[in-house]
Amino acid sequence: MKLSIIMPAYNEIHTIAEIIAQVRAAPLDVKIWTDHADERIVHVQRELVIVDDGSTDGTRDYLDELRDAPDIHVIFHQANQGKGGAVWTGLRHATGDVRIVQDADLEYDPRDYVHLLQPILEKRAQVVYGSRFRGGPSKAMFFWHMMGNRFLTFVTNILYNTILTDMETCYKCFTREVSDKLRLEAQGWGFDPEITAQILLSGYRIYEVPISYSGREFHEGKKISWKDGFTVLATLLKYRLRGYRPPAT
Repeated sequence: MKLSIIMPAYNEIHTIAEIIAQVRAAPLDVKIWTDHADERIVHVQRELVIVDDGSTDGTRDYLDELRDAPDIHVIFHQANQGKGGAVWTGLRHATGDVRIVQDADLEYDPRDYVHLLQPILEKRAQVVYGSRFRGGPSKAMFFWHMMGNRFLTFVTNILYNTILTDMETCYKCFTREVSDKLRLEAQGWGFDPEITAQILLSGYRIYEVPISYSGREFHEGKKISWKDGFTVLATLLKYRLRGYRPPAT
């Protein structure tokens, strides 16, 4: 079993080295149930696919030094395409049986990978989201940021008949089979609702597990704003109205 960690990066020179170190150090020995309630440990291999999305702050130069690392695949966009474009590039280059999205800041903890992988390895799910609102340890968020997340998730639940608690989470983990049915078009912040809509319209149900979260402040480089909520809403409505037909595999 191999896990492909897709990391879009744009102007993250202050965090890129630390998050790469955390990803490489994260434990990937997953304890699962087998038949007759026996337990066994599954060791998961990893590959880190980093897509630099046209950084101009030194991130690109730092990543260029990692080209020869055996466990890292670095891809460079010549111009900024947005998070959605970077994730789509990463997915097309991934070779793992399971894929997960990992932001290049330090808001999400790679030690949570084992919790995300467990339902997939136990064949209880093919898609697992890490929820910031299911009781995991977290740094206090901005109130209106939290309310915006909850509102957009609420709209998702109404439109797609589901009961998610955190549609906008970075930690979206899914099998190769699911990945092969995606055709992402959104370049920017429409990525999260687009991938969620395509997954749900392809007939998959999403499993959620609690994760830890340490949100950063805007002066620390946080990029999303309230204006991006309109992009998210428009994307949710677009897929609900036009539907989605997965590509033949």
